[in-house]
Parts: sequence; C-alpha cells; structure tokens
Amino acid sequence: MDISSPASEGRVKVVVATTVLLSFISFWRAAAIVLSDLGSTAYYVGGIVEQAIGRSAPWFILGVMLFSYAVRALYIESSAMFVRAGVYRVVKEAMGGTLAKLSVSALLFDYVLTGPISGVSAGRYVAGLLNDLLARGGVAVHLSEGLTATAVAIFITVYFWWRNTKGLHESSDDALRIMKITTVMVVILIVWCGLTLLERGGSLPPAPLPRNLQFSGDALGWLKGTIWPTFTAVAIFVGFGHSILAMSGEESLAQVYREIERPKVKNLQRAGMVIFVYSLLFTGLVSFFASAIIPDAIRPRFYDNLISGLAMNLVGPLPLRLLFQAFVVVVGFLILAGAVNTSIVGSNGVLNRVSEDGVLTDWFRKPHRRFGTTYRLINMVTVLQLITILLSRGDVYLLGEAYAFGVVWSFAFNAVSVLILRYKRPDAPRDWRVPLNIRVAGFEVPIGLIGIAAVLFACAIVNLFTKEIATISGLIFTGGFFVTFVVSERLTKRRRSADHAMLDQFQLNTEKDIAAEALGSRPGAVLVPVRDYNTLTHLDWVLGQRESEDRDVVVLTVRVLAQGQGSAGLGQDQMFSDYEQKLFTRVVAIAERHGRGVILLVAPGANIFDALAQAAVQLQAGMIVVGESEIMPPSQQAHLLGEAWDRTPKDGDLATRFVVLRKDGGVQRFPLGAHVPDLSPEDIERIHKIWVEAVKAVGPGIHHRDIVAAALNSLEHELGTGTPRPSAG
Repeated sequence: MDISSPASEGRVKVVVATTVLLSFISFWRAAAIVLSDLGSTAYYVGGIVEQAIGRSAPWFILGVMLFSYAVRALYIESSAMFVRAGVYRVVKEAMGGTLAKLSVSALLFDYVLTGPISGVSAGRYVAGLLNDLLARGGVAVHLSEGLTATAVAIFITVYFWWRNTKGLHESSDDALRIMKITTVMVVILIVWCGLTLLERGGSLPPAPLPRNLQFSGDALGWLKGTIWPTFTAVAIFVGFGHSILAMSGEESLAQVYREIERPKVKNLQRAGMVIFVYSLLFTGLVSFFASAIIPDAIRPRFYDNLISGLAMNLVGPLPLRLLFQAFVVVVGFLILAGAVNTSIVGSNGVLNRVSEDGVLTDWFRKPHRRFGTTYRLINMVTVLQLITILLSRGDVYLLGEAYAFGVVWSFAFNAVSVLILRYKRPDAPRDWRVPLNIRVAGFEVPIGLIGIAAVLFACAIVNLFTKEIATISGLIFTGGFFVTFVVSERLTKRRRSADHAMLDQFQLNTEKDIAAEALGSRPGAVLVPVRDYNTLTHLDWVLGQRESEDRDVVVLTVRVLAQGQGSAGLGQDQMFSDYEQKLFTRVVAIAERHGRGVILLVAPGANIFDALAQAAVQLQAGMIVVGESEIMPPSQQAHLLGEAWDRTPKDGDLATRFVVLRKDGGVQRFPLGAHVPDLSPEDIERIHKIWVEAVKAVGPGIHHRDIVAAALNSLEHELGTGTPRPSAG
C-alpha cells in the first residue's frame, strides 16, 4: 500500500484506493498489444528460418501461423476459466505449484528475449537504411550494424520501461497507434508485391519436404550426424520448431484478458480473430513475397532486414522505392518497439500472478507512489532485457535461436494442463471450449485439445535436441528463475499467512471530502456500499446490469467511528486496514470478471445511513444499491435511509433510488427525493396509465392524497416491491 497527499490537518474525510489493474481496455487495444509482438515477427522470422532450414522456410512459417489459431483457441478456453489466467494459473490448477513455477520460469525466458530480439531487429533495419543512404550519397562512412542495433534496442527498452511504469492504458494507446500505422504499410506492401508479381512473375518456394530442407550447420544441434533427421516426421518437426518463434505473443493474450472490458469472453474471441487474420496475412505473406521477388543470390544480404530488401526489389522508380523503404523502416521501428512494450506488459502480468500466489514477497508488488503500477517487477524485467541486449551484441540470429525455448515449452505445459482440467474440473464454468469434442459412451474425448497438446510436445522435444543455444541458455535461465521462486516462496510463507497471500496492493490517496470531480465520478453514478467481503452479491448484480453500463460505479465502505469522531475524519493510522484491503481485493476480482471499472472509497461516519446519504448527495448518485440486511427487512432499511436523506443538506430537486437486492434474487426499489430519476419512456407511459386507473378507482370528490396512495399501491403491485417511501420533501 502507498499513501500520498495527506491532509494538512492530520485527519481526512475519505480515502480513495486505486489500482491500475482496473483500467479496462477494448478488444482492439488488446489485439494491438498482442500483435505488437506477434505481428512484429514478420520483420525477422523469415530471415532466421531461411538461414536454418533453407528456401522452404515460407511454408513452415505459414504452417505455424495456421496452427496459431489452434493455440489461440487453447488460450481462450483457459482464460475463460480464470480471469487472472496464463500459464502459471492453469498449470498450477492442473498439475500443482512445482510444475507451475517451472513452466512460468520457461515463459519468462521467452518474455525476457522478446524485448531484445525485437529491439535489436529494429536497430538492424535502421542501420541498414542509414548505410544504404550513406552509400548512395557517396559518404564513405559505414555504421556498425551490431553496435547500432544494440544502441537502438537499449533506447527502445528504456522508453517503454517508462511508459509501462506509468500504466497499461498508456501502453495500450501506444500499441493501438502503432498498429494503425503498420496496417497502412501492410496494405501498401501487399498491393505493391501483387503488382510486382503480375509484371515479373514469380514462383513458389520449394515444397516443405525432407529432400528440400537444407539445414545449416547448427540447425540440427545434437541430432547432426545421426539417423534421426532422415525420418520425415522428425525433419518436419525440426523445420516447424525453427519457425515457431513466429507464434510468439500468444501468452500476452492471457495476460491482457484481465484488463479486457465487458463482455470479456466475447471481446477475447474478437481480439483473437483480429490477431489471427492480421498475423496470417502479414507474417505469412511476407516470406512468400520475399522468396518470389528478391533474387536468391542477394536475399542473404537482407536476412536481418527482409522487408527492406523486399521494398528495394519491387517494380517502380528508385526514388519511390527508397521512400517506401524508409517508410518500412519507420513502421518496423514502431512495431518492433511495440513488441518490446508487449514483453514488459506480459512479463509484468506473469510475475503479478506468481506474486499474488505468495511465491514472491509483497515488496515486488508495492505500487508506484504516483502511478500505482508494480514498478519493481517492471524494473527487474527491464534490467534483464538490457543485460541480454548487451550480451547479444546485436546478433538477431543468435537471439532467434535462443528465443523459441520458452515459447514452445510454455505452450506445451498450457495445452496439457487445459486437457487435464477437462477431466479434473469437468463442471467448472467454461464460456468457450476448444472445438472438436466427441462423446463416446457418455465419455467426452477432446480431439482438438489432444491434437494441439501432441503437436506442441513433439515440437518441444525436437527443439530440445536441435537448438543447442536455446536448450543450454534456456535451461540455465529457467533453472535460475525456478530456484529464485522456490526460495522466495519459502521466505514468504514464514512472514505471512496463506490468507494474506492473495491480497491486492492499492495506492491510497486522501481527499478532504467526497467530491465527484476529484474522484472522477459523473452525476448519476451507482453507489454500492460494502461491508462484508463474503456478501458482495449486490455488487456482482450491479456490474451485470445493462442499466448501469453507462454509469460510474462507486464502491464505498463506511468506517464506523465512535460518537463525535465521524465528523473529524480518519487519522493517518486509520487510513486502510487489513480487512479493507481484503474487502477491496474481492471487489476488484468481481470488477475484473465483469470488465468494469469501479471507484473504491473508505469514508468515516458515526452512522452508516447518514454516511451513505451524505456520500450519495455529494456524488449526485442516481442509485444506491445494497444487499438485504440480516437484521432488518428492506422496508426498514429504506425507512432509515430515507430519514438520513431528509436530514442531509442538498438541492431540493436532487433525487435518487434506493435498491435492495433480496436474498431470493428479488429486487425492491424505493424512491428518495422529489422524484424517481432516469425513467425510460416506457416507465413514464406505465406510470401515466397507473395514475389514470387510480383516478378512476377513487372516483370524484376524493382527496388528492387518496389518489396518490391508490397510484402507489398500484405501482407497488406492478413492480412487485415493498411499499415505497418517498422522503418528507
């Protein structure tokens, strides 16, 4: 917890608890974050794979992009089961904590390498363009591509370290802008390549058959000189394994799921489809275009900046091609930089899942004093990435060979875990399932899941023996993180109870009063008081109502103080209790599940009803929603709040509705103030009909009060509520 802006008089009226994790984003933003990684691989994967397996590389890259649809389906199912999803959570639920820590350690190796390979690749494109321009200008200066790539990668990493320190929403803005510009470049590239092929013609690369695979000296690893590569299946999996880094970024989909706005699963599916189509067209086509358009003799010169080479070999005048090459490099710089951003976002999300489970101490999750982000986790990942950049000395192929270790093993662990959970937790809620499920004698056989898991594990095993650099470096890194997690978990268990392990961390800000402008709450908000973290059904109900979608939801817990202390406020030692931290942790979990943001408040008061009425008046709330009390009926709750409402100073025309969610699921509504606000045209028409019927029923010569009573009784019968109690005003 972090406390800022203390009241000058030493006591405060209200505490605002915030967490950056409640900044929800659209499926477009989520897709942009993932595509910044997945789409960026188009800039370097073609050159890396062709160096490893020869001219058949485009077919394997296409196969990986098609298979990515199946892997994405896997992540959608696991995310739909757990809001705070990802490899760690899924593997732990299926196979226990030890394998979960092992799998997430391998995944972190992937994330740590994502940033450096993307940043270094961006640097290679920049260096290639500058050297080309210098040579064409007759300047006898040649920039060191490795040194330039290293410097550019460091600059990008530091920039996005700062953006992520400021918060995910800021980073998603960057990702969305980058993908808009990239889309323009992709459309121009596809159209121009199509025109080039129409004019010059072209041929497809050699078929992905063992006889056409030309493995480089280190592409077979420990299988070199053995009989294994002669087997067709092994040879195909070797090629597939060298291409699988084109599928990097899928885990980020699970990490951003927590921040996707409602409807969460539907928006996750939309984001997944956008990612699949975009990456298939971009990454899949680039390698085919490069193979058909760039002559075989000069293509090796562009292995590190393949799209630049493609731009310079298109039809058209040289100045126009140079201009497009510059555009390609600028866009490449942006999208590859976006991949660095994605790596920080994803690794921060993964480490948060681990830390929440008590594997890392609370020190790591301490929120930033100003921005509320888990900046220490971000700092740790950034430092590891900077070290990797310096050690690689700007070598894209070296980073690419090491890269796929974490990708394939984390995918494999996740696939097997989701398969196990189909049988271990068959009744668990699943809003979406991987297709191809058949029932044999009443027993479900998930053909789709079994096939995905089999392919991933076969690829992981083959990679283990063919990628020496990846295997050695990956095992060292994974082992180091695994040991760190085990030691940290044991230390953490000594310091805190298991009950405390899952608490969120909050940034605390103090205010002198509950002011709508200071809290960012618009008039007409829904005020939801909470006290018991085991009875938050009414909050769940509010967040699921269509009526509240366009309103701010303010969650308030009232700290009842001794008589006379409520008006004085909270002391600095009373700001935020452990109980309130646990209460708001449960509130945040519900908000995440619905994909809705909430404002969290702690306010003092000598009387709950007075504090609630004052908060509603100050926020100009349009609705107050509570759960049914254990000690009094809804009508009495409404009566006590109505009295508190009457004695609270306010504008004469201010009104709200008091809503009680009963234990049986029924809803009772009571008007407070001059009128019931926010009536729909249908409600107004119904009330008019009720009024006309009441006048007819009472008859002429009867006092106006009797007509009102008859109308209210008819309205009570219509709505199925208890007796409404308007205020004395």
